[in-house]
Amino acid sequence: MNIPSPERCLELIETMEMLSHIIDHSLMVQRVAKTLTLCLKNNTPGLNQDLILAGAILHDITKTRSFTTGEKHAQTGGALLARLGYFEVGEIVRQHVNLDPSVDRTTATEAAIVNYADKRVLHDQVVPLEQRLGYIMERYGTSPNAVVRIKRMWEETLSLEQMLFQNLEITPDRLADLV
Repeated sequence: MNIPSPERCLELIETMEMLSHIIDHSLMVQRVAKTLTLCLKNNTPGLNQDLILAGAILHDITKTRSFTTGEKHAQTGGALLARLGYFEVGEIVRQHVNLDPSVDRTTATEAAIVNYADKRVLHDQVVPLEQRLGYIMERYGTSPNAVVRIKRMWEETLSLEQMLFQNLEITPDRLADLV
């Protein structure tokens, strides 16, 4: 498995000329993902923390470019990282908006943790799911099809949250305090 070092992740961010507010968002997503991974460590052995941290900080690697191109940044970010030889990180980035239907939703995975961490960060602040998903609806719910997709994502994210926290001693509302 080829995972970029923290230094290489920062080089990629610089190369892709990510906007500063997207970098701030990505750094906070990484902090949330790390905190959640540490909480899950005892219940879910085998989680690859380095893979999670790289996926979290790079999850929006092509988002700045997408403002100009209109590309789907999850797909293009995943493809970029795969081309660079970071296949597993690319898979996490590709799934940070929507998890693949084949992903096991009964146990925490690296992709699930990054997906959830991204849903908990609005700009550079950890917020409740309701607030983040309300923002997503307001910003991206511009058509009936988009509203349907966002509502489906909302249900999947609530289910994901329940699964991730079911055996933890903390509740989702405490996550922000631990970051």
